[in-house]
Amino acid sequence: MANRQENEAVRRFDATQKEAEQGHADAQYNLGEMYRKGEGEPQDDAKAAKWFWKAAEQGHADAQFRLGCMYSEGEGVLAEDDAEAAKWFGKAAEQGHAEAQFRLGCMYSDGEGVLLTDYVESAKWMRKAAEQGHADAQFNVGRRYYFGEGVQKDYVEAYAWFLFAKPNGEEAAGKMISRLEKRLTAEQKEKGRERAAELHRLYGAK
Repeated sequence: MANRQENEAVRRFDATQKEAEQGHADAQYNLGEMYRKGEGEPQDDAKAAKWFWKAAEQGHADAQFRLGCMYSEGEGVLAEDDAEAAKWFGKAAEQGHAEAQFRLGCMYSDGEGVLLTDYVESAKWMRKAAEQGHADAQFNVGRRYYFGEGVQKDYVEAYAWFLFAKPNGEEAAGKMISRLEKRLTAEQKEKGRERAAELHRLYGAK
């Protein structure tokens, strides 16, 4: 059984490699994933990065994101490079890649790989990821409103985003909800719940 699975993995790898060498971006990305995971060939981050780069240069958003990760972690590339990571996250983010948008938002808030810390730019990308259902980004949008980072401080809006994020798997939202419920009036909490319901209608799972 194991040999059959190994042989099938090798056949998939060979077929993918053939297409990748013909310049197909999806195949190049898939080949990069195979090298990254060690499927059909021994795991090799350098070769993974090579094929991700080829696909990324063709505008493949998933490859751009993965290449950003490799530069961020220093895997398969000459050295860790936050500027290169931000560049590739940015390219993927512009194409609507939610995780890239989130990672780019983090880099702007931390001042990593970008010229300056920029909370406004960070909030913009966090919001884009949040609107696609990214739970960590939803929580971070709430934090932006709570602390007034990149947006005008707004406890009701923060409360709404934390309420929206909590059912999506963001446990830390619960602590922020409790904190805000001690601060907000009954009327403000009701407005927050109405806004959270609106967020769910707009950006919740369809």
